[in-house]
Amino acid sequence: MTWPAAVLLGAVLVSVSACNQRQAAAPVPQAPPEVGVVTVAPQPIPYVRDLPGRVAPMRIAEVRSRVSGLVVKRLFEQGSTVKEGDVLYKIDPAPYEVDLMSAEATLANKEAALVLANQQAERLETLLARNTASQAQYDTAFAGKRQAEAEVAGAKAARDRAKLNLSWTDVRAPISGRIGRALLTEGTLIEQGSTGVLATIQQLDPIYVDITQSVGELNKLRRDLASGELSKLENDTANVHLIMDDGELYPLAGRLLFSDVTADPSTGQVTLRVLIPNPNDELFPGMYVRARIKQGIDSDAIAVPQQAIQRTADGKPEVWVVKEGNKVALQPVEVGPVVGQNWLIRDGLKAGERIVVDGFQKISAGIEVKPVDHTAAHESEAGKPHDPDEAESEGKRQAASQVR
Repeated sequence: MTWPAAVLLGAVLVSVSACNQRQAAAPVPQAPPEVGVVTVAPQPIPYVRDLPGRVAPMRIAEVRSRVSGLVVKRLFEQGSTVKEGDVLYKIDPAPYEVDLMSAEATLANKEAALVLANQQAERLETLLARNTASQAQYDTAFAGKRQAEAEVAGAKAARDRAKLNLSWTDVRAPISGRIGRALLTEGTLIEQGSTGVLATIQQLDPIYVDITQSVGELNKLRRDLASGELSKLENDTANVHLIMDDGELYPLAGRLLFSDVTADPSTGQVTLRVLIPNPNDELFPGMYVRARIKQGIDSDAIAVPQQAIQRTADGKPEVWVVKEGNKVALQPVEVGPVVGQNWLIRDGLKAGERIVVDGFQKISAGIEVKPVDHTAAHESEAGKPHDPDEAESEGKRQAASQVR
């Protein structure tokens, strides 16, 4: 090959090589990033509030003696369950037995006097008819009869009072429930007119929980119910669950009975009373709980997963929305309370909009994305069967690749 031809061939090869390098350096168009989205749809969501509360007995009774005397026996175990009418204390009955016998003797005396008065009145009535007795004599006999009848009635009342006093020497439980510690022991003298408490009984099943809510919240709730923004719950609905100190939910639900008509002037709180079953005595009077109360239902609420909510530098909430052409943009929203795993959206979203819930690190405002249904993707992933043999084979392939 001659020298000019060699030079020409070298120039051609250099030109082809440069062209190939330019083609290799040209950027390859990238596919739009894939993001998980959910479509906004209205759904019925209960209006739920967590409020502080205190447990209170449904009924409480202080056991007191109606008569004076010496306590001779205590007939209950402290902390046990008693039934209405059970004898709790025994007061020395001897003085009251004597009083009853005296009252019965007095009654017998008065009844005998009444028999005599009746006979006298009947006799004078016969004599008066024969004109052998005067009207004055008959009137005196008739008045004596009426007086004897009144004395018999008084004696019967005194006897009944003595019977009552004797029966009250058995101090009985006024209600059924759990009785506390004994406040008097055997040998204690109860004086006349004493107001001392012998024991206290509390009915604990069912039991009350008194919770508090601000007047402002309660009035807003009532306005929302009146306007139809919230739907009312059905009557007798079990709409309250308790959260215990350890964070666990109490297994039985209760229902709201009423709200108080007076607000606490120092706190601006209103008391709401809840009735809740307590068959195993897990709830004690005075203990602190939190009540999760359902006060209404928002029939067309909009809620989004918590991870969809982004925050601006000043803490305002916003979401990524997939617009026309699958381009994303940030959109401010107004959020309400957290319901389950979702944020309740008060304003800023409408039904049918698609919001991003996964893949935020891949996107920026205005770029085109490939939206994938987040719910369907998760269900598909969760539904894949787990094959141990396939997993083992995959592990071997990865190990071999690492060795190579």
